[in-house]
Amino acid sequence: MFFYKHYFEEFYQDLSYKVQQKILWTFRIIEDLDRIPEIYLKHIESTDGLYEIRIQAGSNIYRIFCFFDSNNLIVVGHGFQKRSQKTPKKELEKAIKIKYEYYENK
Repeated sequence: MFFYKHYFEEFYQDLSYKVQQKILWTFRIIEDLDRIPEIYLKHIESTDGLYEIRIQAGSNIYRIFCFFDSNNLIVVGHGFQKRSQKTPKKELEKAIKIKYEYYENK
């Protein structure tokens, strides 16, 4: 995994230790498995290659946006705590902007 700029770190630092550990555990699953279950990594419909890493810690749900570069490197963008069924448009727009920025600066 590659953490692009400061986006993920800013999100991660504000989380509780327990949630941070659950995120690290989920990252290990994604890195270790050849076929990742959708419960942990899911393509976001109507996007060009944007995915969300899915974390549930107790009753809280977190999403971390990412995308692939060269078919096997996962580039991690930003994350947020999900509070409704639908992914907030603002968060999705930010993820698309980060992906575009990554490829522009590559």
